[in-house]
Amino acid sequence: MAKRGRAVNIEILPTAKADLNDIYQYIAKNSVKYAKIEKQLIIEAIDQLYSFPNSGAPFNYKNIEARRLIFKNYTIIYRYKTEDLFEILTIRHHSRLLSNNPALKDEE
Repeated sequence: MAKRGRAVNIEILPTAKADLNDIYQYIAKNSVKYAKIEKQLIIEAIDQLYSFPNSGAPFNYKNIEARRLIFKNYTIIYRYKTEDLFEILTIRHHSRLLSNNPALKDEE
């Protein structure tokens, strides 16, 4: 579902939602409180795209043109779907390989 912003909409794709849930579940093994906080902070980092839509560096991987936003130990990969719609493709911890990520498969 897309969220309404000032100049852009942001859609968190199912793969990225699953990534966020995985992050939450991993942290919640030790602390539900801190898992909730971390999840909220990641969402707030994504929300900065409403105000700063070109945040992060260009990210070109397997013919996918996107941008990479770094937040703490996480890489948030997003791209423009249309002029006013961003897609959040994935949210990855820096220690995880991008090559295993289904959101970054070759586009045909």
